[in-house]
Amino acid sequence: MSDPLPQSKRPGIRAAMFVDFDNVYTGLMALDPAAAKRFAEDPKHWTEALAAGGAGEESRRFLIRNCYLNPVIYSKYRPYWTRAGFRVIDCPSLTQRGKSSTDINLVLDAMDALSGAAHVEEFFVASADADFTSLVQRFRAADRMTTVIAAGAVAFAYREMADSVVESHDFVAILNGTSAGVPRMVPSAGLGLPLRTAPGAPGSATTAADEVRSLVQAAPGPVTGAVAAHRALTADPTLKTDWGGHGKFGAWIAQIGQGIEYSSTPSPGWVWDAKRFSPEPSSLASEDRPAIEEQVTRVTDVPALSSEQFRQVFLALEAKLREHLGNRGELARSVRDDCVAAGQPVSRSAVNFVIQGVVYAGGSLSDELTAAELAAAWTRNVEELCRLALMEFDDAEKLALRRWAGGGLLESGQDGGSASSVS
Repeated sequence: MSDPLPQSKRPGIRAAMFVDFDNVYTGLMALDPAAAKRFAEDPKHWTEALAAGGAGEESRRFLIRNCYLNPVIYSKYRPYWTRAGFRVIDCPSLTQRGKSSTDINLVLDAMDALSGAAHVEEFFVASADADFTSLVQRFRAADRMTTVIAAGAVAFAYREMADSVVESHDFVAILNGTSAGVPRMVPSAGLGLPLRTAPGAPGSATTAADEVRSLVQAAPGPVTGAVAAHRALTADPTLKTDWGGHGKFGAWIAQIGQGIEYSSTPSPGWVWDAKRFSPEPSSLASEDRPAIEEQVTRVTDVPALSSEQFRQVFLALEAKLREHLGNRGELARSVRDDCVAAGQPVSRSAVNFVIQGVVYAGGSLSDELTAAELAAAWTRNVEELCRLALMEFDDAEKLALRRWAGGGLLESGQDGGSASSVS
């Protein structure tokens, strides 16, 4: 019998997975019930997708796979997780209000893993519960990578403390089988570099690069990242998976060369010809944003869109919902394309954020919703995000917030429901 390989020679990143089943399942049910069912009944599928998506060309080895669930409600899913190699920990409700012991059990097990002899290199926490922020802080303090799998609204401190986030729409795409590759890891805004993926094979990506280069070189000034990305994806739709192995749009732009550069700031992100324009495109961006918009987009994750862009998103979303598109990803792409065609370019991630906000605010995304009703639901979500961030506005600022977030569709007072107040 051969001796076991030393840790340094064993392939793959040593990782641990901690799943707050109740939190993730509930969040997915609000977003996509079919995806929630697949999450609960086929954990092997999405776990393998995450295992294949390590930094560089490395895969992951999940040394620890723990699932914490309330057996009174979700015991029927236990066999699926046991079969997928998970240790299932029962966390029944302990209080009259239904509070379970998931938090404390997960934290204790995670701290044991942190101090264990296996030296886990990367911790995955599948939960949008901000109570785990302190746990993620401990992981970072010990110089371990941390990834949060979000299936709902994520508190800002929790998101920023993690090294990367698997966004809910990307997780849904993996669950529904609509993603052609490994899930996209979105680095937190202020932390480190994005996870790298292996370079893709050459092909029509060259044509896409030529298209973007021609667009930017012929433009009278910097063009928004959404417009450039749309041009590239039209030429080569395969780039939507991971931008040809570069992971992010900005990294893909960097390899085009010939003076074509990209910056994610100022919002919404710009691509320009450095041979003709300053490397600081801020002076050529849109006019100064009103104070309320600047405050909200800086403190929360709300996309930095103009009122006109929000309005176009709601109009396009109303039209596309009536077409009964196949899935959430297709809906977001179609709305994004309509906005670009209407001269109000927005990114697909911004559209996804708005769609999720509508759902979180109680919208069902039915084909009967009007643009004004979508705007009202989205505005309620924005106001709630501001409340959670402890932002305080006077009456004039509250009105300005509603006019901006609602795209001007709420000024008539027919807002499809009263929005919650912001303190």
